[in-house]
Amino acid sequence: MASSSSYNSPCAACKFLRRKCIPGCIFAPYFPPEEPQKFANVHKIFGASNVTKLLNELLPHQREDAVNSLAYEAEARVRDPVHGCVSAISFLQRQVDRLQKELDAANADLIRFACNDIQAAGLQPPPAAPQALASTHMVPAQPRTVGGWGGRFYQTPSFPIIPYSSSMPWNDNYNPHGGGSI
Repeated sequence: MASSSSYNSPCAACKFLRRKCIPGCIFAPYFPPEEPQKFANVHKIFGASNVTKLLNELLPHQREDAVNSLAYEAEARVRDPVHGCVSAISFLQRQVDRLQKELDAANADLIRFACNDIQAAGLQPPPAAPQALASTHMVPAQPRTVGGWGGRFYQTPSFPIIPYSSSMPWNDNYNPHGGGSI
């Protein structure tokens, strides 16, 4: 804990509020003097009195996480006063959705290439048992986005929907002689 003396500087909160940093200062462990902007942002958005009340109501082991959360939200609100951290969360969610679509398209391409390789070799894909068909996942033939910034167009896969199972050529349990698994 920081305390005001001849050799220790006050915590960032006490320095910002221009008060003496006493032993037992509620802010000292969480707002070190090296990070004055952290407290300035939290104070601007939430107010020192509200933060003091919040920290006093929490158990000591919960305070650091609360301060980190307040600091993150305050910094996000300073950068984007309307949306705050919601804009960052929305951006990341859109990125996850986009990457999931890319992964789905890559998996569909793998299935299509595997089926083409099997047909080109003159082999028939292993017959699926009725109970296996009930547990397989269908790969949807949805349009996928192709292209970069601005020049996007949609391409619908020209291959049929086929059941997806774990016994494909790129999996370890694939048996090229039929029967699905080794």
